Amino acid sequence: MLTSRMMLILKELISIKSPITSNDLANAILVTSRTIRNDIKELNDILLQGGGYIKSTRGVGYELVINDEKTFKLFLQKVFNKSNNLANKPPNSPEERVNNIIRKLLLANNYIKLDDIADELYISKSTLQNDLIEVRKILKSFQLEIESRPYYGVKVVGNEMNFRFCLSEYLLNRESAKFNIQNVTNSILSTEVLNKIQCIILEEIRENEIDLSDIALNNLSIHFAIACKRIYDKNYISLPPKEFEGIYSKKEYRVAKKIVEKIESAFDVSFPEQEIAYIAIHLLGTNKLATNNLSSQEFESFVESELRNTINEIIMKIDERFKLRLKNDKDLLIALGLHLRPAINRLRYGMNLRNPLLDEIKAKYPLAFDAAILASEVLNNRLDIEIDEHEIGYIALHIRVAMYRQQMNQDVKRCIIVCATGMGTAMLLKYKLQSKYFNQLIIVDAIDYYRLSETSLEQIDFIITTIPIEKKLPVPIIYVNTILGVDDISKIEDHLHERDENLNVYAKEELIFLQKDFHTKEDVIQFLVSKLESTGYVDSTFGKSVIERERLSPTSFGNLVAIPHPMSPHSDETIWAICTLKRPINWGGNRVQFVCLLSLGKNKTSNLAGMYEYLIGMIDN
Repeated sequence: MLTSRMMLILKELISIKSPITSNDLANAILVTSRTIRNDIKELNDILLQGGGYIKSTRGVGYELVINDEKTFKLFLQKVFNKSNNLANKPPNSPEERVNNIIRKLLLANNYIKLDDIADELYISKSTLQNDLIEVRKILKSFQLEIESRPYYGVKVVGNEMNFRFCLSEYLLNRESAKFNIQNVTNSILSTEVLNKIQCIILEEIRENEIDLSDIALNNLSIHFAIACKRIYDKNYISLPPKEFEGIYSKKEYRVAKKIVEKIESAFDVSFPEQEIAYIAIHLLGTNKLATNNLSSQEFESFVESELRNTINEIIMKIDERFKLRLKNDKDLLIALGLHLRPAINRLRYGMNLRNPLLDEIKAKYPLAFDAAILASEVLNNRLDIEIDEHEIGYIALHIRVAMYRQQMNQDVKRCIIVCATGMGTAMLLKYKLQSKYFNQLIIVDAIDYYRLSETSLEQIDFIITTIPIEKKLPVPIIYVNTILGVDDISKIEDHLHERDENLNVYAKEELIFLQKDFHTKEDVIQFLVSKLESTGYVDSTFGKSVIERERLSPTSFGNLVAIPHPMSPHSDETIWAICTLKRPINWGGNRVQFVCLLSLGKNKTSNLAGMYEYLIGMIDN
């Protein structure tokens, strides 16, 4: 049975045109020459039964000799079919092909011919040219380009740090919390070497009390692996002096230096000074406190005042826009502080941290995700930091936890009674409700109608009234009889449990469009926006706001559903405009066939969570 390291040796021997020494093989695979000699001995015993052997010439090196071409081809097919390495299987989808092409380009030491790529992927040159359009787009997001040279082929060019970020992203399994070990071991390192790197890192971070998550540890191990490979190929990080400001004096730099020294010793590679600073930046960007149980003094020593003020502004703006009542949640302040302090170090250097739960967060917690987008705007304005949607997803999780806490604390609702028939009947209604819902409802006040305009509704969940109230108010109004009947009780309980008996009012028959033949998300949005405008629900600024929200992060969730919407309310009431499509379309990388365009209502902002819960429940059905 071939090991992953033997597979790498075999690949290397197949690809070369002249003999290669054990030292060169060892450098290419990042193991010792002795390990190469032992592996080749075992590999030769297997190859002899497969129509070939490895010829060794003293002073010259190793080369692959094929005795029986037909037997050898069958042997290769058998070996590579057993391998789980994606690079050895023809990709099944355009997305797989694009990822495969990116990996090939990034791992190539020099120019690579397009004909060779097309042959390896079993596709035509025209198909490859189409795939390269998407490849260029992805590389551009890392500030990298494809350089073409006649008769030589193509290669990726750009800043070395960006190159490594991209290499890291496309050697990782981007759909899960674990990295794809096969991608890494078959293109850069063996499993044994990667495990050795991880052990060295673990030893040093434990000794120096640096706390990393599992994902951060895996990412750092892979970044070291990539650094080793790139340094062997004489590609170095070149950070300008200003980027080093403050790094050398930090504990993380000293720890990075110790890790580098051990890796240099273990793998016979030499890291320049800039590379150590680069690793230190990684540690700065992933180090976290092991506990959230901090005193105010400990928290203030860990999170500087500028960031604390920024977080307070974030929470204030979220409360203003979404009425989530999070301003007194000390746990949220601490959680965001502990998360953002290392995150800001990452973001300042453009370091990518994947969020394996991103699609699920967007689908299940859209309100928290929109609140996190608002947080990202505050961070951008105050600290001049660009936040991508993966990082927004992490912030959304902290906000969602705070929303759960708030819901637990909000089992008791607060209301006002409005009664025009005199304080006697008002007090009768008050005591009736208090006795029935003594642990669920606080009657803040019982007032006459004329006093309503003078009364603050900021901490009020709803109004119970025995007279019709025509005036628009920012909280729900429950109309009941002075002597409560069964229907009255049902209405009140709907609001106590955040149920809305009129949830179906969100969907209007004139705003439901089935089996439409659109081909792009822009076409769908433009169509639905025009319908909302023509029916008078929104003004001409609505469409622009929807597109702006879409630009920040696509509103598709990977389950054929998209819920486009603006960042702030644009209509008096919350309205849904629904469209189904004949065929799925591409929407931010996901296939979509059901679209619900939301116009968030100014008068229903306080029940956004309930509306989203109802909508998510519907589209999950």
